[in-house]
Amino acid sequence: MSAMAIRDRVLEMRLTYLFDPLCGWCYGAGPVLEKLAARHTVALELLPTGLFAGRGAGRMDAQFAEYAWSNDQRIAKLTGQRFTDAYRTRILGAGGAFDSTAASLGLTAVHVTEPDRELTALKELQLARYVHGQDIVSAAGVSEVLRSAGFAEAAERMLARDPLLVEAYGRRIQTAQALMRRHGLSGVPALLAGDGTDQRPLPGNVLYQPIDGLLAQLGAS
Repeated sequence: MSAMAIRDRVLEMRLTYLFDPLCGWCYGAGPVLEKLAARHTVALELLPTGLFAGRGAGRMDAQFAEYAWSNDQRIAKLTGQRFTDAYRTRILGAGGAFDSTAASLGLTAVHVTEPDRELTALKELQLARYVHGQDIVSAAGVSEVLRSAGFAEAAERMLARDPLLVEAYGRRIQTAQALMRRHGLSGVPALLAGDGTDQRPLPGNVLYQPIDGLLAQLGAS
């Protein structure tokens, strides 16, 4: 039996995680995702949706900042994730663009260069924003975070706007958006279980509950 066949037999569940790196609720789902990714019986694929990119991008005005901070406090209470004063002051209070294009492109660069570390890169970008108050909206800001976290090649390829990388980014966004339409999803985060015609969306609250309940739904041990 080939190594691939053995791997497919061992894996009990394939999961697809749909997200946007500027989504606070996606940041809140981080602890459960890490526990899922650590399990040998689960294969986890990350797909950025571009929810806050392109037509979904906007500006961080005072009204939006107030709404975001209120929402962030709900997330913190539910998940234990930190939203610091540095984030509130330097990100929410500074105004500017609200656009996830650069962060999703940076994650795609990691996906291309070190695919097994994409979840780590996502966590680093989220911590940079929500804990350290660093810019992950501009290409320069994303590149700096990635380089500091040990993703030098990904940072360089993102800044150079490698045509193959840009193509991969577009392909991933299209795939994620097609999955959202197929399953009738309007927001993120979203977790899909299975593959092909057997794929199904899981209830949104599973990402904020103890992992045992999620594993029970998946039938994973």
